[in-house]
Amino acid sequence: MIKWRKSSHSSESGGGGTCIELADLGTFVGVRDSKDPDAGHLTLHRTDLRRLASFVLDSEPPSRARSSHAPG
Repeated sequence: MIKWRKSSHSSESGGGGTCIELADLGTFVGVRDSKDPDAGHLTLHRTDLRRLASFVLDSEPPSRARSSHAPG
């Protein structure tokens, strides 16, 4: 049986429980949506998960979309 873990920084009440869960699969790591655990999961090599996390943490948040319509 796979044991799924959620960050201790995740809160069921704060943010609506939006979080991912991780599972130790040996050389690989399972990643799934905590809100829909029956939807399946991604399986990533540990190195790829580290690269993905670094990319996300180093990326700037997207800027807000600006309307092409001039005010007035």
